[in-house]
Amino acid sequence: MAFVCSATWIARPGEEETVRDALEKLSPASRKEPGNIYYQAYQSPEEPHTFRIFEVYVDEDAFTAHGTYPHFEQWALGQAIPALETRRRDFYATLDF
Repeated sequence: MAFVCSATWIARPGEEETVRDALEKLSPASRKEPGNIYYQAYQSPEEPHTFRIFEVYVDEDAFTAHGTYPHFEQWALGQAIPALETRRRDFYATLDF
């Protein structure tokens, strides 16, 4: 079974472009990680301060490793997360029927 993270990031007022810029750089680099199956960021057209990231990894270890890569440290920890009002992550395991 794959490991899934569904993240919701809500930018502080005026920080939407900061978060969007970070995700623009973080997303392609994350897709190249060993163990990544899918990584897609979304921005709400109705609430432009709300971003969602849907991530699928081969296992939880691959997800954990994601947080250690230089691109995550630079674009997520260094740029996007400090610009957030709220950060929520929900975790799932796929049902491989």
